[in-house]
Amino acid sequence: GSVFCVNLDPSTNSLAVTGGEDDRSFVWRVSDGEVLFECTGHKDSVTSASFSHDSALVATGDMSGLIKVWKVETKEEVWSFEVGDLEWMEWHPCAHVLLAGTADGNVWMWKIPSGECKTFQGPGCQATTGKILPDGKRAVVGYEDGIIRLWDLKQGNTSHVLKGPDGHQGPVTCVACSKDGGLILTGSVDCRAKLISTATGKVVGVFSTEGLKPKVLMEEESETNSIESVGFCNVLPLVAVAYLDGTLAIYDLSTQSLRHKCPHEAGIVHLQWEDSSPLLYTCSLDGAVRIWDARSGQMVTQYHGHTAEILDFTLNR
Repeated sequence: GSVFCVNLDPSTNSLAVTGGEDDRSFVWRVSDGEVLFECTGHKDSVTSASFSHDSALVATGDMSGLIKVWKVETKEEVWSFEVGDLEWMEWHPCAHVLLAGTADGNVWMWKIPSGECKTFQGPGCQATTGKILPDGKRAVVGYEDGIIRLWDLKQGNTSHVLKGPDGHQGPVTCVACSKDGGLILTGSVDCRAKLISTATGKVVGVFSTEGLKPKVLMEEESETNSIESVGFCNVLPLVAVAYLDGTLAIYDLSTQSLRHKCPHEAGIVHLQWEDSSPLLYTCSLDGAVRIWDARSGQMVTQYHGHTAEILDFTLNR
């Protein structure tokens, strides 16, 4: 079946973990493709799989909400837990702490392997996307109703809530954070990207590309455009926003103006900036990966080889 997620171990970049539609997940060696072990026991498509910050643990989560954590060295399961339908999951940047958002709107946080747990009560609609900020003390979570909440992970309360005109007019689909943690960028089905100060909780910018209005095909199936992925450049004041209609938009952070529009043949699934350059990678539903130079807006390279949609990709260091 389809492979939904892929992640590289952060400390050596020599191991990968993947999860798929066949309810299976594997940890394998990048150098020769050899499977080291299978993360067994899932009951539904594995949609989330990633290594902890030190590569000691790997977490796998399926759509039904079964989450398992494995010790890489011993290839043994060290912890598991079942939540509601899983929307997203991510490791803390510097601790063995796991955060997960579910369809009932709750966000769960566990210490692994003790299982000590905290829940951040949701509004009864999906917690669609989330990210722990670089300080490790706060998380930003986007919800299906367009509301964005900044949670204080220690206190267990919200430090800022953005709703109404400050929030989105549709489900939040993606969120990214600047390297210093001062800014977050959220994207939504409403085709707007919002730049938010984490200190004040205020919206300091809104990016929308004119002429990218949600397009209605037929009254019955109102298929709309949406933002699928967002990201900050680490070396220049630029952000990138990827749309389902195939547009990659690069904006200048200081002037909040559109610098470049980079068209794709098909919808963009995911974007990722290189760590220390103005180069940007996109993968698309046409099965290609492309590299763009954000300074010129020009495509540098494209990689073909897949014959169908690419659903996820990651870069090594």
